[in-house]
Amino acid sequence: MEMMRAALLPGFGGPDVLQIEGTPMPTQAIGEVFVKVLAAGVNPIDAKTRAGGGAAKLIRQFPAIIGVDFCGVVEKPAFDSHPLQPGALVYGLLPVPRVSGSYAEYATAHVSMIARAPSSVSPTIAAGLPCAALTAWGCVVSTGKVERGQRVLIHAGAGGVGHVAVQLAKRAGAHVVATASARNVDWLLQLGADEVIDYSSKRFEVETGDIDLVIDLIGNVKDETGTRSLKVMRKGGLLISVPTGSWPTFREEAAAAGMRASDIKAISDTSTLNAIAAIVDSGELKLEVSETLPLAQVAGAHELLERGHVRGKIVLEIP
Repeated sequence: MEMMRAALLPGFGGPDVLQIEGTPMPTQAIGEVFVKVLAAGVNPIDAKTRAGGGAAKLIRQFPAIIGVDFCGVVEKPAFDSHPLQPGALVYGLLPVPRVSGSYAEYATAHVSMIARAPSSVSPTIAAGLPCAALTAWGCVVSTGKVERGQRVLIHAGAGGVGHVAVQLAKRAGAHVVATASARNVDWLLQLGADEVIDYSSKRFEVETGDIDLVIDLIGNVKDETGTRSLKVMRKGGLLISVPTGSWPTFREEAAAAGMRASDIKAISDTSTLNAIAAIVDSGELKLEVSETLPLAQVAGAHELLERGHVRGKIVLEIP
């Protein structure tokens, strides 16, 4: 049995439960490519699952390998003449824990859920894109359907999803308002935000209004951010609540206020990943990676993530 090294989750707990150990390589199935992983993004869903939330209920046995974002090199194609041949650099989002995750030297990925990675950025940058960019794409493009001239409010604008959503909304022609800490105000303005509200010193419901779309990446877990958002929206506007469980009553509260509401989840598909890669390669979308750590420091990466206030993404490099 061929072995690889991976960050194994032996059971639920804090960051320190993740252990780097040897484990059998994943088995390639019909429709999948076998990939050597070069880098893996670290996302809130990873930390929630590790702690017993998120997708934890889908884990059928331990030890498990988590991690949804990846960028890597195809070693075995789905079949002889498939377009993604050995040596192709690909990226995507793995449906963990139904399959083995990306915190490992190797992974398998269904061809319908991956695409060629952007050619203009490193594998480290590409690995941080899928979860954040696919979520932001759903908020702005497929569900939000942002149009030129609309006003969009994005909470946690400096986070992984937030700073990508800022750029996509601006690209769609919207007037973009973001909330962030003081240290990220100038940076978000450079990314294209029209207004950035420092949440530590100002109340966004006082500073803005007439919002067509709210992309809520916080919910009511902090200062009733979700409920307060309804006060700045136009009647009939759309509120998209992203973090699972952060505001359980958002649908009912939005309806009572005359607003529409939806949750959203990142769904990986080749066509959307191709579209995102094209925008990255055109220079219209940039991903900020604030921390790059080796796989051996995966526990430290989770600690950083859970500490909060991370600008952009954290990525693990896998030698």
